[in-house]
Amino acid sequence: MNNRQSTTSATATSSRPPHSRANTLSRRFSALSTAEQGKDDPVDPAEQAVADEIDEIKRYEDFTTIDWVQDAAREQQRRKLRRQERAGFFEREGRLGWRRKAWEAYDAAQGWIVVTLIGSAIGLNAAFLNIITEWLSDIKRGYCTTAFYLNESFCCWGAEDGCAEWHHWSGFWPLNYVLYILFSMLFAFASARLVKSYAPYAAGSGISEIKCIIAGFVMKGFLGFRTLVIKSIGLPLAIASGLSVGKEGPSVHYAVCTGNVISRFFVKYRRNAAKTREILSACAAAGVAVAFGSPIGGVLFSLEEMSSYFPLKTMWRSYFCALVATAVLAAMNPFRTGQLVMFTVRYDRSWHFFEVLFYIVIGIFGGVYGAFVITWNLRAQSFRKKYLSKYPTVEATILATATAILCYPNMFLRIDMTESMEILFQECEGGHDFDEICDPRNRTSIIFTLLVATLLRTFLVIISYGCKVPAGIFVPSMAIGAAFGRMVGILVQALHEAFPTSAFFSACDANQTCITPGTYAFLGAAAALAGIMHITVSVVVIMFELTGALTYILPTMIVVGVTKAVSERLGKGGIADRMIWFNGFPFLDNKEDHSFGVPASTCMTKDPTCLTVAGMSITEIEAVMARSKVQGFPIVEDLDEKILLGFIGRTELRYALDKAERERMPKRTLCSFKADNHLFASSEAAPLDLQQFVNATPLTVHPNLPLETTMELFKKLGPRVILVEHRGRLTGLLTVKDCLKYQFQAEALEHPREAGRHGGQEALWQVIRSSATWVADKTRNISGGRLRLGDERQTAAADGEASQPLRPADEGDGRGDVELEDRREVI
Repeated sequence: MNNRQSTTSATATSSRPPHSRANTLSRRFSALSTAEQGKDDPVDPAEQAVADEIDEIKRYEDFTTIDWVQDAAREQQRRKLRRQERAGFFEREGRLGWRRKAWEAYDAAQGWIVVTLIGSAIGLNAAFLNIITEWLSDIKRGYCTTAFYLNESFCCWGAEDGCAEWHHWSGFWPLNYVLYILFSMLFAFASARLVKSYAPYAAGSGISEIKCIIAGFVMKGFLGFRTLVIKSIGLPLAIASGLSVGKEGPSVHYAVCTGNVISRFFVKYRRNAAKTREILSACAAAGVAVAFGSPIGGVLFSLEEMSSYFPLKTMWRSYFCALVATAVLAAMNPFRTGQLVMFTVRYDRSWHFFEVLFYIVIGIFGGVYGAFVITWNLRAQSFRKKYLSKYPTVEATILATATAILCYPNMFLRIDMTESMEILFQECEGGHDFDEICDPRNRTSIIFTLLVATLLRTFLVIISYGCKVPAGIFVPSMAIGAAFGRMVGILVQALHEAFPTSAFFSACDANQTCITPGTYAFLGAAAALAGIMHITVSVVVIMFELTGALTYILPTMIVVGVTKAVSERLGKGGIADRMIWFNGFPFLDNKEDHSFGVPASTCMTKDPTCLTVAGMSITEIEAVMARSKVQGFPIVEDLDEKILLGFIGRTELRYALDKAERERMPKRTLCSFKADNHLFASSEAAPLDLQQFVNATPLTVHPNLPLETTMELFKKLGPRVILVEHRGRLTGLLTVKDCLKYQFQAEALEHPREAGRHGGQEALWQVIRSSATWVADKTRNISGGRLRLGDERQTAAADGEASQPLRPADEGDGRGDVELEDRREVI
């Protein structure tokens, strides 16, 4: 931003006093890179080794942000060093041997090798998870007598009139009901316990966190091997428990974990955050591809929803990774039908233009559903965070129990959600009549059952999404939309049969079936998915790849377009974006447009902690670092004038001081951030030279630059910090958190908080606590004191902790406090 100013200020200072001119020239010429000064100094391998060691340290810093500008500069230095080594190789060897050729070919193809390995691993994992999930879901209702490890579909393979090999647990249906509930409790308890004990980051969907990680936010362990293992084990258990959660969102998480784990074995990706970002974006595409059997839809999902930076190279990586993962999944053929997902369907009939009216109704439902679920789920998350965070296992088990009790009587809620979508998507012709849902005589009861399934599943999604098990929201939303769409389709079919000669239905052929309720279910699923995630193009492509029907692209686009319009009118951002806001992650969404009308100086941190270029001892610098928990320090000539000379990160400074301590340098040793020998002419001991750790060209802006432009710099360039200077003097600094805090305050003024909501949450908590106490007392009395559900002292202590407010970010210790504000105060 200041390159233009730096070229003009040198000539503009001729009329200033000498001391002012010297200070200004010191700042301006130090801001020029070596290339701009006409120099092209070779890279020192020792300095590059130090930079790589610091990068390795930064990998383990939790809850920090990556400086993409600095990362790109260091990658350029690595490339320059490799060019130097390659030039020296010819001078030493005189020719290019086969080993060197093989190494260079491997280095060039390393990216494609990594993507191939990752795609293969993702496809294998997805196939095994599909098989295990289907078996666990069916084992709740019965078992296969020929082979216990077979699910109902494989056990009854080829059977047309009944299946003698598949047995229910009992011929007495109340006993089956009880066993169904017990299996649900067991699976939910096991999943929640694994997550709590071994990998807390394996809970939830993971999409919102991955969006922040790809944007540069560091969450140590979120993409680690332990999280991958627990996510892969806990996900089938959570799905089989019957909780209203899906596996498609967690598929993205375990796919990205797979990519992160495998890429760490390659030096190129272990050292370079930008290349790792490419791999993570490709893995997100592969995760969606194996979840929906839609490789192109996965690439578009990564582009539309996951990645804030998606160049053409990343698109090719994503395409290839999704292709490999889908090919491996198809080769595994987990369903033995040639289909990649269970609810794949084909339609051989076209649609009519009069149906557009009903498509619009479905689109409106999708937008209203998304806004309603997002609003109330955030309130449920707020309640969970405040009162239930100490009881994740108990909460998941109780939710699974309640879900099993409520869902078993309903034939569409009793079975797995993917299986229910497969049923609802099918045409009535061709023997696809599950439980006589196509029989006109059962039309009223089927409509009522679908309505109950829609309402009850919506309620269960609101309270279940966010509990501490691997949980997604894609498939539950699609199942809700499919139930509503099938209900609308049946109503339209009944309307056509009641008035077959009406002009409204004149486009129908009397010799063919006019209305296909399965297509309405298919469009309802697309509407609900678009409404909950606020995505458009990727939904259309995913649904097209599921059906393979070109004729239904236009209806899908109409439905998704209406859903998007209604969603934008009723709310801002999908569930992933709102969860980022709720958790307070430092993420600037590049899809948002802002209009604050204020300069950058409005929200900058005034009077930041600075270090002088010379004169400070090691003891003084360590004292400054102990007082302040900031992630970097501006370097100024003196604390009065604050002529800006550069910026040094906390990690780099800590590394240099620790190295000096290992070399047993005295604590009174003076430090120099600039190679000027005359500054230490009177000093007896040699100063500690820290110049190599200083960024002499930090990104700076004018105090009057609009805040919107500053936010665009953060989005497009990705710096960790932007310094605010005026005529060479430091006036403040800006981080992403500063911008988000101001944005949050501005939005809070536009949408005042609703009073009385905290009282309702407190009353609900008292009801839950009283009920739990009553159950514990009754259990203890009946068992004669031998069985105790909880400890009164632990309950009281946990209740006291639950009532404590979250700490604001400014009062934290700098290691784990990432929340910008207490989001519970707003929800």
